[in-house]
Amino acid sequence: MKAIAAALLVTGLAASLPAAATDITTTFQAKIVIVDACTALSANDLDFGTQGVLGSTVDQSSTLSVTCTSGASYSIKLSAGANPSTAGDVNTRRMKHGTSDYVSYNLYSDSPGGTVWDNTTGVSRTGTGSAETVTVYGRVPAQATPPAGSYADTVTVTVTY
Repeated sequence: MKAIAAALLVTGLAASLPAAATDITTTFQAKIVIVDACTALSANDLDFGTQGVLGSTVDQSSTLSVTCTSGASYSIKLSAGANPSTAGDVNTRRMKHGTSDYVSYNLYSDSPGGTVWDNTTGVSRTGTGSAETVTVYGRVPAQATPPAGSYADTVTVTVTY
């Protein structure tokens, strides 16, 4: 009798329990739009060191770092510097000391004395999506040696994409 009462009690409880849960689903998309872009431009100084008489060429190199979107076309342009002998002319770059003393030099894209790096077409590249290191080659040609002192120029780097 107790078994029948227990069975009735369990059956009654089972009938009063709610039905099993039902799942419903939906979806959503995670999105991003990537556009051509360049960031993280940096440049290292081009140091020709300490020299005496400028009787022979002095070659040196430096690097630029730029990060552009993978596949993005871009160009790197270098200005004529702050002291060209002819305004805006990349072929007449000069480092200056004081008010009137100069050391002529130039910047090249492929090798010292190679292709002058200009401020109009520049050097064309394609982004990889990671930081890229680009070498700038510099040359101080043999020339009449000006007075002793520290000579410098400021060159502006422009990335166009």
